[in-house]
Amino acid sequence: MAKCVVCGAEAATISNGLHVCLICIRSKPEEALAITRRAHAENRAAYGLPSEPTRDAGGLVCGVCANNCVIGEGNAGFCGLVKNVNGRLIRFGGTAEQGVLDWYYDPLPTNCVGWWFCPGCTGSGYPKYAYKREAERGYINLAVFYGACSYNCLFCQNWHYRKLAMKQKPAISAAALAAKADQHVSCICFFGGDPSPQMPHSLEVSRIATENARAENRILRVCWETNGYMNPQLAEKAAEYALESGGNIKFDLKAWNEALHIALCGVSNRPALANFKLIGEKYYKKRRKLPVLAASTLLVPGYIDTAEVENIAQFISAIDPEIPYTLLAFYPCFVMNDLLTTSRKQALECQKAAEKHLNKVRIGNVHLLS
Repeated sequence: MAKCVVCGAEAATISNGLHVCLICIRSKPEEALAITRRAHAENRAAYGLPSEPTRDAGGLVCGVCANNCVIGEGNAGFCGLVKNVNGRLIRFGGTAEQGVLDWYYDPLPTNCVGWWFCPGCTGSGYPKYAYKREAERGYINLAVFYGACSYNCLFCQNWHYRKLAMKQKPAISAAALAAKADQHVSCICFFGGDPSPQMPHSLEVSRIATENARAENRILRVCWETNGYMNPQLAEKAAEYALESGGNIKFDLKAWNEALHIALCGVSNRPALANFKLIGEKYYKKRRKLPVLAASTLLVPGYIDTAEVENIAQFISAIDPEIPYTLLAFYPCFVMNDLLTTSRKQALECQKAAEKHLNKVRIGNVHLLS
């Protein structure tokens, strides 16, 4: 049991890491967010990261992700990989020469969020985008785990990316990473952390790798799992690579209510929603049988309820009701490690709410459901 410091309510669905309940975040956002901002600041200080997106008077604009940090001399951007050194922005990751990341080979079929429509797991798109009519056993996915993020989710399931950001290594050039996508690799997946602070690197990897595959007449799909918080021009370029290669961009839409999103993730969700709409409206209908765009939401007990899910589903449906939507089970992690796992009851209720508006809804990580 934890106590909300705003209203005094006690419940197992209130996190001591956040200190406030869902009702107060929605009904008293100014008061609640003053508290959650302190929680984010304390957490980020432990990793040497700015408490909020940098807004230094007279600083230089980064522009790679939607935080649009304005960085004064001697200071760093929100992701920790961009610094103003003697009046110049120095990027310690996210360039063609250097991406701060870990990578590994993942045999197909893999536990991709889009497992239920992914060509590598199902054979969807055969023969243009898949080697087999079924799961591509014998082929592998090049998994690229970026070591920075444009969010600060207090429930982060991959929170250890922060250690890469702190060390600013390991690092690898786009050309060297693209070379890892040899004839045994049928797809690349960029995730993390998040690709958004290092989009120029992922796009250059995509360019080189897909050109190599095209020259050798082989399949190579390019996919992103992202919060969608990148510069819109970079988001569009990623969509083009995904569309041409048979890949997919999966947006992790954390919450619908903006105050709740700021409480949980440290920043607004509006740029991510705008990017999702941009890609959906411009690219989805160009390849509807093999979706170029998908969404997911982590069902955080006590915070992401049926109202959040239904609002997100309505938003997606207005673009296209065929867009796949995956609801993911939560397990206690990082700062919000005192919550319970997602219950089967919550997952089914959220699925029912989403299915009022969308035709393709699945529950993921079912083994975690309590």
